[in-house]
Amino acid sequence: MPTPDPFELRKLYRYLRLADVCDALDGIGYFDLCLMSPEIRPLWAGMKFWGVALTVRCVPAQRPMWKLTTTPEIVDAHGIWFREVGNKGTGGLIQPGHVIVTNTGGAREVGFWGSANSLGAVADGAVGIITDGCCRDTAELALQKTPICARARGRTIIPGRIEVADINVPIGCGGAQVRPGDIVGCDDDGVVVVPLEKAAEVAVHARAVLLADMRARRKFYERLAMPFDATVDCATVETYYKQFE
Repeated sequence: MPTPDPFELRKLYRYLRLADVCDALDGIGYFDLCLMSPEIRPLWAGMKFWGVALTVRCVPAQRPMWKLTTTPEIVDAHGIWFREVGNKGTGGLIQPGHVIVTNTGGAREVGFWGSANSLGAVADGAVGIITDGCCRDTAELALQKTPICARARGRTIIPGRIEVADINVPIGCGGAQVRPGDIVGCDDDGVVVVPLEKAAEVAVHARAVLLADMRARRKFYERLAMPFDATVDCATVETYYKQFE
């Protein structure tokens, strides 16, 4: 059986909430297996994305960063570190629709993702970034609306703290296994991973859960004379999904 195209499957998740997908995973017997730790959360409220996993496996550094003596050296600390110890990056690998999922290997506090390199990933096509570690420059990340989920806010930089070991290999992140090509998403409720081979089936069930909930909530909106909003716009969602029937 041919492997499904994850970038096509991603389209099935456009309107789905995390809760809908979690209900669908429960329904097929995948109880809690695909949930990332609730500590890994969107940095700012209202964030939502679904995409295809591109994984980054990191390990703690085994040598310290050496003392730098000039201001230009301090400004170029990352470049100096990478030239000395090497660096594996995602350059050329990111496709539109990717979510970069980063395992930090238990490294101590380090802002592996910040406001500049995360924006570069978005410019290359990433629709989201997830890390079980820290991100920094968090005010700028929120201002930019950079789609990033992290376990904590950090303050420090990479040199002497963390190294990239592998790109696009199976990793663990927040207690869930993530493989390249899996469907990964977030909203205000947290983060979930959908195994690629189950993604089409899960999307069908989750869509039904979503529409049932939208219809029920729409009735309450009517009873309460609340103005309709996008969360009860059943017609738009139904029309969108007809193209996949």
